[in-house]
Amino acid sequence: MTLLRDHDLTAAFDHAAPTYDRLTAANPGYRTELNRSARRLRLPYGGAGLRVLDLGCGTGTSTRALLRASPHARITAVDASAGMLERALDKHWPDNVRFLHLTAEELMSADGDGPYDAVLAAYLLRNVTDPDAVLSSVRALLRPGGRLAVHEYCLSGSPFHSILWNTVCRGVIMPAGTLTGDRELYHHLWRSVLTFDTAPAFASRLTRAGFTGVRTVPVAGWQTGVVHTFLAENGSRPERAAAR
Repeated sequence: MTLLRDHDLTAAFDHAAPTYDRLTAANPGYRTELNRSARRLRLPYGGAGLRVLDLGCGTGTSTRALLRASPHARITAVDASAGMLERALDKHWPDNVRFLHLTAEELMSADGDGPYDAVLAAYLLRNVTDPDAVLSSVRALLRPGGRLAVHEYCLSGSPFHSILWNTVCRGVIMPAGTLTGDRELYHHLWRSVLTFDTAPAFASRLTRAGFTGVRTVPVAGWQTGVVHTFLAENGSRPERAAAR
């Protein structure tokens, strides 16, 4: 089965949106680790005056993590799926949170709230057609010294973690997707992890994109070696952003 991309992937997420929160809630540590990734941005307490971007916000779980980490920051949450955003908007949000229906690729030309002090991208980069272009846009949207946290399924490179991922997908994730009528999406999510960068390769990708101070932090629990938080800074402003 080939990977879903662009419109096909967005449509699959739209269809899966009504049951998505229930399935992620069944994943031990899913919300806890997102909260930790948001805290690892090390935003000043309270966050008053900060501008923070949640890129690929889905149903708002990562947005809620940012809000807990920095309750007074101005948070812009962006996603390409109207269905996922509809679920996010059904939840209660304070006035300092806004949601935009945009792809990661569209954000650079459409958003006027940057430059941002921090960006969180959770479960996004392996699902975009051109991750390098998205990372370039993220750098352009970050202020000099701004911080990036990428929370992503990136296998460690160890055969054990590949076997673990395959076992969990075949035993839990794909059967659950079949029950909800979203078999194609959950097969895509399984394969997208296997075909994307390993954790060392993605850390190198961040460095090539111009980010500095790149660090890789494994998450806890069963996802150790399967999910990582990548932390980095925008050490210098790219040319495109300097013209803003």
